[in-house]
Amino acid sequence: MEKKKLLVVGELNVDLILNDIQGFPKIGEEIVANKMNLTLGSSSAIFASNISTLGVDTAFCGMVGEDYFGGFIESKLQEKGVDCTYLRRLKEKQSGVTVVMNYDQDRANVTYCGAMEELGIQDIPWDHIGQFGHLHFSNLFLQNKIRKDIVALFEKAKSKGLTTSLDLQTDPDGVFDFDYRACLPFVDIFLPNKSELLGITKADTIDDAMEIIKPFANSVVVKMGEQGSILYNGQGKTVAQGYLHDSFVDAIGAGDSFNAGFISKFLSGEKLEACLNFGNLIGAINTTAAGGTGAFDSREHYIKIAKEIFNQEI
Repeated sequence: MEKKKLLVVGELNVDLILNDIQGFPKIGEEIVANKMNLTLGSSSAIFASNISTLGVDTAFCGMVGEDYFGGFIESKLQEKGVDCTYLRRLKEKQSGVTVVMNYDQDRANVTYCGAMEELGIQDIPWDHIGQFGHLHFSNLFLQNKIRKDIVALFEKAKSKGLTTSLDLQTDPDGVFDFDYRACLPFVDIFLPNKSELLGITKADTIDDAMEIIKPFANSVVVKMGEQGSILYNGQGKTVAQGYLHDSFVDAIGAGDSFNAGFISKFLSGEKLEACLNFGNLIGAINTTAAGGTGAFDSREHYIKIAKEIFNQEI
């Protein structure tokens, strides 16, 4: 039987990354960053690019502008083998841009959404959905048009026989208005980090939050950064330790790379505990290079990093 493709639906932007910044920005003052990179950004695109490099046949559905950044985004996805048939370029909109100001393992972001806000549920290739076996969606709160239809999106994907995964990402407004009761029954793998999980449930601890959403969720994977990750499902709770190392560059896209590692193993039929550990490894590999895709130039590259820095065979 032919192996079906992964369809990634979500936002697209470039990341303008500033490192080695001399102080913190203040109104009316100018500071200097000694390093700068322009890379493929956005949670969805980093996930798609890296999971394609991991060997998963991947297509992307999203919106960019008819501009330089739109061409840059499309070319970077195609370089990693991502099918861009369902990527649309809009003449009337500019492509999204995120300015990332890095400070050690934390950062401040400023995002211009642009074309990404125009993606709607009707833009998903439903007439061709039979070629896909899994749908992944990321970054709900930056995509206003499709946000109102998020429950219908996952319900329809499940009705077409796809497995599904969701990474909400953070809410710039801090509200986390997400109807998890209605949506999560149609999500096979829910992939929040700790702050996002607490944000949608208004709970004080992860365990309290899980008690709140457990009646509605299937498998929940909570990302904890360098502390690792936690899996909650019908079999209970599984904790996987993170991979600490001395080759840290930045954490941009580390959660998205975790997702790529986890979902790649999930689509191969691995047990969820194995998916969890591989997600931690791929997330850690991500942090050894600038940006979300720098450590995944090729299969040979990330395999070399896994062996030399983490003493792990892939």
